[in-house]
Amino acid sequence: MNMRGDRALEILKEYWGYDNFRPMQREIIDAAVEGKDVLAILPTGGGKSVCFQVPALMKDGIALVVTPLIALMKDQVQNLCDRGVKALAVYAGMSSREVELALNNAVYGDFKFLYLSPERLKTPMFNYYVRGLNVSYIVVDEAHCISQWGYDFRPDYLEISRLRETVDAPVIALTATATPSVANDIMERLCFQEKLLLKSSFERPNLSYIVRHCEDKLGKLLQVCSSVPGTGIVYVRSRKKTEDLAAFLRSQGISASFYHAGLGAQTRARRQEDWKSGGTRIMVCTNAFGMGIDKPDVRSVVHFDVPDSPEAYFQEAGRAGRDGKRSYAVLLHSGSDIRRLHQIETLSFPTLDYVEDIYHKVHDFSGIPFGMGEGRQLKFNADEFCRHYGLNRSSAFYAMKYIERTGHWTMMEDMDMSTRVEIIPTRQALYDIKVSDSSMVRVMDVLMRRYVGIFSRPVLIDENYVASMSGLTVPELRQALYRLSVEHIIRYIPASRSTVVYLQHDRLFHKDVNLMPERYMQLKQMTHDRIQTMVDYVTRDDLCRSRFLLHYFGQDDAPDCGTCDVCRSRSAGRPAVSR
Repeated sequence: MNMRGDRALEILKEYWGYDNFRPMQREIIDAAVEGKDVLAILPTGGGKSVCFQVPALMKDGIALVVTPLIALMKDQVQNLCDRGVKALAVYAGMSSREVELALNNAVYGDFKFLYLSPERLKTPMFNYYVRGLNVSYIVVDEAHCISQWGYDFRPDYLEISRLRETVDAPVIALTATATPSVANDIMERLCFQEKLLLKSSFERPNLSYIVRHCEDKLGKLLQVCSSVPGTGIVYVRSRKKTEDLAAFLRSQGISASFYHAGLGAQTRARRQEDWKSGGTRIMVCTNAFGMGIDKPDVRSVVHFDVPDSPEAYFQEAGRAGRDGKRSYAVLLHSGSDIRRLHQIETLSFPTLDYVEDIYHKVHDFSGIPFGMGEGRQLKFNADEFCRHYGLNRSSAFYAMKYIERTGHWTMMEDMDMSTRVEIIPTRQALYDIKVSDSSMVRVMDVLMRRYVGIFSRPVLIDENYVASMSGLTVPELRQALYRLSVEHIIRYIPASRSTVVYLQHDRLFHKDVNLMPERYMQLKQMTHDRIQTMVDYVTRDDLCRSRFLLHYFGQDDAPDCGTCDVCRSRSAGRPAVSR
């Protein structure tokens, strides 16, 4: 064994307590340490984080880790800090002071990892500080998000290729789901010096894929949750359905809770922890749950609704059985599911005339005139918007998502928005205003001294910092801010959860809005193909479920799994799809 191999194993043992690497981890680490750009495709639970954390600990400097998953980011930073590794994160929702402090620490504080949400890459503050960083690696998590043809494209990921123009460091790109064409697109968009794809087998011998056609889904769900012991996840499409199904399971004596992005951050964290610790057995959730959650003993993942892409299904189903023990991925479907998938296909691609109309309506709704708006962050209430214009919510949503794909704006749904404050009178006029409460005077003093621009626009404030500097608790600070707003001294916008639309450029005139018709037609065809693949998956009973999925991801040499409903029914000599 070479010295590099010894050092990699020493780090694995020292920080993670493992004696050996999982399949493909060593090859990925070796390629990274040699300075090669590498795309690693590892199935969910395959240990992607070790593939970049070990090389970063073997090399001087700080690794930039781009990920869209804020919950995962916070979790990994905490895990690294718990292991004695210095790591920090910068993401949407932080105040400018918090961001500047983190970036300053990254430059001067001997940190090994800086986690970033992708929209931060284009901010002037990041681009100022990145010049002072000794970057060891550019790590791209969820790398499929950079591909226009991926199922979860995010335009902000395109900033990573621009980052390569100023940062001389190799790329480690990681994803759990990429078809061969998407993998090639990832490497091209990340400007690989030489294309290097390292891919682990996607086979999960301990995971049994089961598809059940049933009109009584509730009865079948209850049967699965009752017959498969241990922890489980139930995925549904709507937030309301998470609440309804969790209530149903509890009424049947099963420990269950629900989770979706509309819950407050503290509630989400508490429910996630209850489930991870075993306090809750079944989590009923939307796809907002599960990303980055490392719980190895999930025995069942049930899809109550059919997902609209094989990528989403494979990733979510793959959260079962990471400990290698027998587990079940159960998908329930009825005739209405197939109809709904075709409806999604139609709704997902409204006409380009409609899309352009939505582009202008969003600007009108927020009072943005032609030729203005670049860099504005619009707090966007979709329900009010659709009610105001009499729009179908789904059609408007998909139109806005397509506008995002063409680079006109970035949408961030269910963002935790920090408190914002603007001082209304001029600095001179404040001297003539009498404020009776001394706590309000202290708060105003801190706001004026610490926040540039607070007299001209609402600025994000760090409530904990302002409260501490004012000698108040956070609830007392909020009360002081409220009273200052009542007296028309400040404009007070309390912390909230909201969708934010970030405008990438000034509002364009009608003839200038380029919606890329050719790309539109390609994406429409790819969406059709993905949905048809899911229809085939749930309706065919002549091909092993595992082989079907692996073939989609370019693995054509897989044998029959022997444990899915098709294989078991074939060996028993009866039709596979239970009706």
